[in-house]
Amino acid sequence: MRVAITGGTGFVGRHLAERLNLAETVIVSRRTGTSIWDVEALAADFAGCDAVAHCAGINREVGDQTFERVHVEGTQAVIEAARRAGVKRIVMLSFLRARPDSGSGYHDTKWAAEELLRASGLDHTILKSGMIYGPGDHMVDHVTRAVRTFPVFATVGLRDRKVRPVPIADAVDVLVAALEGRITDPTVAVMGAEEMALGVAVRRIAGVAGRHPLYVRVPVWTIRALAQITEWLMVTPLLAKAQAQMLAEGVNEAAPPTPELPEGLKPSRPFDEASIRAAMPDGRFGLSDLRIAPARREAYAYSREAKTPGVAE
Repeated sequence: MRVAITGGTGFVGRHLAERLNLAETVIVSRRTGTSIWDVEALAADFAGCDAVAHCAGINREVGDQTFERVHVEGTQAVIEAARRAGVKRIVMLSFLRARPDSGSGYHDTKWAAEELLRASGLDHTILKSGMIYGPGDHMVDHVTRAVRTFPVFATVGLRDRKVRPVPIADAVDVLVAALEGRITDPTVAVMGAEEMALGVAVRRIAGVAGRHPLYVRVPVWTIRALAQITEWLMVTPLLAKAQAQMLAEGVNEAAPPTPELPEGLKPSRPFDEASIRAAMPDGRFGLSDLRIAPARREAYAYSREAKTPGVAE
């Protein structure tokens, strides 16, 4: 089976590419010279492919890479290019709580992209995934570097929200099953095997990192303000505004309600020390993480085109 992966150099996309037969895989991203909204270029890349894994997405807006353009216009372009190239199946990675009128441009446009695919008439599977973690993620990576850098760690709201982290290996297993047609529901929720309070997840990561910061509960608006500040100041934000909303409402159930994966395909790996350590980065946050020069901003915008959601991207 020949597969094209949009966002193929991003977090999920590159792990999927590593799993598939590289000789039968087409990597599509700005790094390979194709814009997500360029129908002609996409159709050329999709030629001869049996399926497309649509993993492209952003969790913050930079320049012309807006949520509307990447998620909505990009998905429309992928659908049209797939038609022109004769691709028989599209598997799209979306977000567990993507829905309309959410108050978040990320959530709203991910939902709009889902609706485009549902209305396309093409054979498809939409994977509404929770937080995906693994080497190069935005969950274990950022929490680890944060607790190594700061003596205080802020947690969200008066009531701890729930999460069900999805290991990248399990996420890739699900993507492969969908590409092979082993998932019959057109839309399914992808959630980790273990549900826990967000604070529990953070403490597990900190413990594996050998750190014990002071945990302070702060109101949601404080986290949103922090997200805005880090988007302005950091190459890769400690926390994006879309991620702030995810943490404020929890990432443990689909919205709207969505069928879960069948038994045998549900993620099964635990969020334990071994899986956390495998995803853990070196180092901490420093001056090199700040957006202090135009060249760094351009490099960031270029590199983020294909990242996936997860605190889910």
